[in-house]
Amino acid sequence: MRSKKAPKKLLSPDPVYGSRLVTRFINKIMVAGKKSTAESLVYQALETIKEQSKQDPLEVFERAMQNVAPKMEVRPRRVGGASYQVPIEVRGDRKEALAIRWILAGAKSKPNKEYHSFGKKLAAELMDAADNTGLAIKKKEDIQRQAAANRAFSHFRW
Repeated sequence: MRSKKAPKKLLSPDPVYGSRLVTRFINKIMVAGKKSTAESLVYQALETIKEQSKQDPLEVFERAMQNVAPKMEVRPRRVGGASYQVPIEVRGDRKEALAIRWILAGAKSKPNKEYHSFGKKLAAELMDAADNTGLAIKKKEDIQRQAAANRAFSHFRW
């Protein structure tokens, strides 16, 4: 077991928008160390948002992240041989991580025929999330509903 807690690495803000959240998003998209490819996909998506919605793409991105971030989730807890789904509050970094993961999953599941490139799929999912629609929002609502349904087990919180 680890003797000390591993220190958090502070990410440097991305060069175009100066946002640490955009950097986290780029790092999550990155596959096999191809950061420049991931950057180009994210910037293409943000450019598409700028053209289509005539709004500041960073504002749309941040609104989408806030809308998708869950407040509650369920975690399994074993009590006397039975496993209960206990609702707990989601902390800051995990909120962002889940929001990023769900937005990317929503973008990946969009059909190729309509959008042709991942940048356009990502832009569509971000705009949907900013408008409180789309697959990422549906995932968040499912998790919230599950937490509300298991509220009876909240006294098992640790």
